[in-house]
Amino acid sequence: MKENIFTYLKLFNIISGLKEPYIAGKLLLEKQKKLAVAESCTGGLVSSLMTDVSGSSAYIQSNFVTYANEAKAKYLNVKPETLEQYGAVSVQTAGEMVKGLLENTGCDYALATTGIAGPTGGSGEKPVGLVYIGVGTKDEMHVHKYNVNPKLPRIIIKYLFAKEAIKLLIDVLKEEAI
Repeated sequence: MKENIFTYLKLFNIISGLKEPYIAGKLLLEKQKKLAVAESCTGGLVSSLMTDVSGSSAYIQSNFVTYANEAKAKYLNVKPETLEQYGAVSVQTAGEMVKGLLENTGCDYALATTGIAGPTGGSGEKPVGLVYIGVGTKDEMHVHKYNVNPKLPRIIIKYLFAKEAIKLLIDVLKEEAI
């Protein structure tokens, strides 16, 4: 019982303090740019958080949940060879997800997540709590590796992944403002 209370309190603290979707939205509005999102391990959570902001339809173009490898290939043009050689959870797959979003949607910015939220599915090489986050434009791409404590509950891991993804988007948006 105590673990459940702890889990919900921690989750509440993460969600209630989440300012990143508002910051990202403001930057996208100021730049008059559109965003497309493709998610695997976050299962639509990044998209949900970004659309929690009133007026987000002005900058959200397309959102995809491409959980299965077949969906990554079909909707994001991730090469089957990439998935076979590197796996769905890899810097290469995250990069191809971003590239596919940019090509298929015509958006200005693309954001993608692929990782292992657990509690199962991890390995020594790719543990639970690992995510690759890609953010890109037609001119540049950033793919970051991020790890969280694998002992956290799945829902908290997913929120931490989503928060980190939006933070990376903000960094890229601010970088381009310079």
